[in-house]
Amino acid sequence: MTHDHDLVLRPTPAQTEAALNPPPGRGGGDLVVETLAALGATTVFGLPGQHALGMFDALRRSDLRYVGLRVENNAGFAADAYGRITGEAAPLLLSTGPGALTSLAALQEAAAASAPVLAISSQVPTTGLGGGRHGYLHELPDQAASFRGVVKSVHTVRTPSQIPSAIEAAWKSALSAPHGPVWVEVPQDVLLAPTAIPVVTGGDAFPEELPPRPELTAVAADLLSKAARPAIIAGGGVIRADASKKLRRLAETLQAPVVTTPGGKGAFPWTHPLSLQSWIEDRHTTDFLEDADVLLVVGSGLGELSSNYHTFKPRGRIIQIEADLGKLESNHPALGIHADARLALQALLETVTEREDPTAPERVRALLAKVAERIAAQELALEQDVLASVRRALPADSPSFWDMTILAYWAWSAFDAKGPNHMHSAQGAGGLGYAFPAALGAAVADPTRPVLAVSGDGGALYSIAELATARQYGLNVTWLIVDDGGYGILREYMTDAFGEASATELTRPDYVALAESFGVPGVRTTPENLEQDLAKQLASPGPSVVLLPAVLRMFAPTHLD
Repeated sequence: MTHDHDLVLRPTPAQTEAALNPPPGRGGGDLVVETLAALGATTVFGLPGQHALGMFDALRRSDLRYVGLRVENNAGFAADAYGRITGEAAPLLLSTGPGALTSLAALQEAAAASAPVLAISSQVPTTGLGGGRHGYLHELPDQAASFRGVVKSVHTVRTPSQIPSAIEAAWKSALSAPHGPVWVEVPQDVLLAPTAIPVVTGGDAFPEELPPRPELTAVAADLLSKAARPAIIAGGGVIRADASKKLRRLAETLQAPVVTTPGGKGAFPWTHPLSLQSWIEDRHTTDFLEDADVLLVVGSGLGELSSNYHTFKPRGRIIQIEADLGKLESNHPALGIHADARLALQALLETVTEREDPTAPERVRALLAKVAERIAAQELALEQDVLASVRRALPADSPSFWDMTILAYWAWSAFDAKGPNHMHSAQGAGGLGYAFPAALGAAVADPTRPVLAVSGDGGALYSIAELATARQYGLNVTWLIVDDGGYGILREYMTDAFGEASATELTRPDYVALAESFGVPGVRTTPENLEQDLAKQLASPGPSVVLLPAVLRMFAPTHLD
């Protein structure tokens, strides 16, 4: 009897001839780029460095497109966004020590948001591995240890023949649910070593699936079918699993209202009769979810933001579908289903019983009216008008990337993403400087659509160097910078907590003049002209900067009502 796993694909005569006669002048770096290409990669991000030159030299002999940024952390953010937009593992090529470590904050964001980033770093020569201090430039006692608490998996290569298998294993790890960043490191001498290993032409690029346990989905389906007031929280796992259509079908079958977390923006249609939108930080929404007798949580760990800063106290039964085992029941007891959101939702669709509930849309309308009334009472017309202007200016199918700034905090709750995988922010790890370099990565992934980046003036200074990258590659990114003279959200936090703020005020450049010095068009706008100016720049090819001097305020902390 022959088993499928016993079958071996035999090389063709042409493949055999090519394998026996590899082209001259190849080294370990060529094995890196050949393996990436064989796995399906077309684009790599990164920065060169002394130990990594073997990889970057090999790029000359490959068909891979190289996009070089100016700071390793920004290269990581660009790869993160490329992975989110394409669903592919985004290669990130880095050098040893300082170059590698500078990417850590970006990899933390990728891990928190389940973005598939394949980071490949050089290392000191193999004689320097395993501890000790050999005096190599960039040397760390244990470079991999710096990444183990951040990435999904770490792979250290010690010989050229290990390179294809290590990269293939990392690739599959990055794309297996939950998606996430992975780390491969290759010593300098291995990258430079001449090799007669045949050109890498194939690899198993298919990640492992994570199906739900059938006995658990049977119980979940029974609970949901019999529920009197079911509700659904949809998180970023729905987006990463490309499961938005299945989520909608299940919500309609159950007549269950749906709220999306900041990471799940766009997972459910904003104007759907069952849509609670994204007001997950509103006390009225929290009350509504607490009142559900069965609450289905899909692709969310019910962390700080999605639990309204841990004030959420559910009274009903929770069913949690989560691909990240560490997040399963980490904040609330639940019927925990460790699974990819797409596969679990499909299993539920096949087993639930259709519910009739004509009151569900009515309850949704009442809840949204309460939210609107509450926000209207806070006299925040400027903030709502600015956000509405951004929404009208941005084409419906264009992605947007938001830094940790007051307008982004508004957008988490009040912005209609117009579709899944359209709105992205740094709310996973919460670091500054995400928006602009991430938007550049998205523009590389899909040059047919303009991309919007939104930053405050504080966050903008983290990534201002990437204006050179935007100009060099002619990327279609419009960068909206809201200039309030400092770290606006921290100013508010400190004033509320201590009566006054310190260390929040910033001297900043003339952003319009600075953009123009990079050859990037810049325009200074006002809240009244924002929609027109932003739309004009988004419609123009290439990068641009729109500066909005404005002091915006947050809506009141809803959990303190």
